[in-house]
Amino acid sequence: MTRILLPVSVFAVLLACAHAAPTPLFGIHLDSGNESSATPTPVSQDEIASTILRPALFSRTAYCPSQNVSTWSCGGPCDAIPNVKVLASGGDEGEIPRFFIASDPDSQTIVVAHQGTDPHNILSIANDVEFAQVDANTTLFPKASGDVKLHSGFQDTQGRTADIVMSTVQSGLSSTNFKRVLVTGHSLGAAIASLDAAMLRMALPDDVQVQSVVFGLPRVGNQAWADLMDSLIPDFVHVTNQKDPVPTVPPHALSFEQPQGEIHITAVDDTTGNATMVACPGQENQV
Repeated sequence: MTRILLPVSVFAVLLACAHAAPTPLFGIHLDSGNESSATPTPVSQDEIASTILRPALFSRTAYCPSQNVSTWSCGGPCDAIPNVKVLASGGDEGEIPRFFIASDPDSQTIVVAHQGTDPHNILSIANDVEFAQVDANTTLFPKASGDVKLHSGFQDTQGRTADIVMSTVQSGLSSTNFKRVLVTGHSLGAAIASLDAAMLRMALPDDVQVQSVVFGLPRVGNQAWADLMDSLIPDFVHVTNQKDPVPTVPPHALSFEQPQGEIHITAVDDTTGNATMVACPGQENQV
């Protein structure tokens, strides 16, 4: 397996559940559904640097106060990604988690990033626990079939910023002539980001690349949703960390399914930031 070096503070924020025990969340005991038994493969240092590190830095910045993000003056998190121009930002840390849309000239990319759940805000937590499955919003997801079902809380939360995300991304692509969009986030922010990525892929021209790399992704929808994500964004990446329970909820018993693209952190050195990562083929890899 490959040892990699990432900033300790990135893991401290994004992977706060690294050592959490896999106990039932919200009183739900976990079950299993369709799973993959394909053998995981080591992730190279080059792939970490090119695919995962920069999205992790943007996801970390989404936790900073919006007034600081808007001027890209949030200290270390902003300093780690210089030259970024914020096009829009907002959120109330409750029903609308913090978010921003920015242009990143160093990577020629329009970036969308969403904050995760604020454990101190009951409205933010409510976005997570409203997990009944509902039909996909066909205005936002016109290519979703009637079989696609989504977590009601995640879809509602994503819908509150969908218009500004769509319009700002479109105007940003037009003004910069960039041909790439990155959508990222952690925890609840990862769920919103995955929905944003699907929405943008359905709406944007084929010559625009839509990439999504997220961290600590809970299950967002059913098997049809997972299959749709696999077809829309075949290079989708969701990073899971050791025994973090968040990616295991809502459970399979309620017909939720993760898409493919899992990269799993098997170990992290809290002092150095050294991590071991493996790519886990298929959906719901259990090896």
